[in-house]
Amino acid sequence: MLVFVISAFIRAFFFQSQQKQLIHTIQSTGTERKLIYLINPIAGTKEKSSLTAFLIRKTKYKKIPFEILPTLRTGEYQSLKKKIYDEKITDVIICGGDGSVSAVAGSLLDVSVRIGIIPLGSGNGLAMAAGISTSPVKALDVVFKGNASAVDGFLINGKFSCMLCGIGFDAQVAHDFAKKKRRGLQTYIRISVINFFKAKPFPFIIESKQRSFNSDAFFVSVANSNQFGNNFTIAPRASLKDGLLDIVVVKKMNKLMLPFSILGQVTGINALQNLDDYVDRKNITYFQTSELSIYNPGLAPLHIDGDPQPTAEKFEIKILPAAFRLIQPL
Repeated sequence: MLVFVISAFIRAFFFQSQQKQLIHTIQSTGTERKLIYLINPIAGTKEKSSLTAFLIRKTKYKKIPFEILPTLRTGEYQSLKKKIYDEKITDVIICGGDGSVSAVAGSLLDVSVRIGIIPLGSGNGLAMAAGISTSPVKALDVVFKGNASAVDGFLINGKFSCMLCGIGFDAQVAHDFAKKKRRGLQTYIRISVINFFKAKPFPFIIESKQRSFNSDAFFVSVANSNQFGNNFTIAPRASLKDGLLDIVVVKKMNKLMLPFSILGQVTGINALQNLDDYVDRKNITYFQTSELSIYNPGLAPLHIDGDPQPTAEKFEIKILPAAFRLIQPL
């Protein structure tokens, strides 16, 4: 149970809120770059005022024009797109967790701009998969070097995900956590433990190009990144650039076996499977595909990149190769 609770916890969910707009603009010449920092005011536990001062000091020293703005609770960034075009912004740096990255990057898919990350969430799965340090000092150094390359994303019923979505147990934890006024580690662990004992399998029908099968499962993870976050690997063979999705189906089993089965998955003992050789006897099915449909007659809950989302009876999921340019270490 401990492994399962930890695996749920590290997919931390920190939700966005409006705050008074904070803008710092540094005028400079002699550079082609122009940055916008978007800071999620409630992501993680790091002090935002000291981060803001740090960003101002370091970026001013580099003589790069920039602004600092808050992320938007609505996740709608149409006005940001206009600003990028009008002011010739070259880089949008997201200071937040995976949910913030997903909302911003998904809004800018058709915009020629580089996306950077200063990881502030609890999981920071995309940043870690890309080799970006959770240290603001080291992450900002990566931003300043400006080495960007294309990474994949995917769509689930038309909604963008930068790294991972989940259907079932972990999504229920996200939904329950979102309702709590008191957040933090203790609250999340308590909710995870409660949901572990209440967890029940949901019926799914999974259709891919290779094969279709029915499965009662505690949860289904669709991953573009190799991990939940905090270096906790859920899909060991996943790559941000391979044009494939990694699907992990944690099937109905005795709950006493659940932590051991998940441990086998995260440590890579559970090998990637070819669905042509599908074996229903395994507790976890792990395979890759570029697109799939998941029928969800039991209306298992959904999260996308850690943010709770409305569920549906059917999910159409498709990879978006080279979806956006991510600034990352060489």
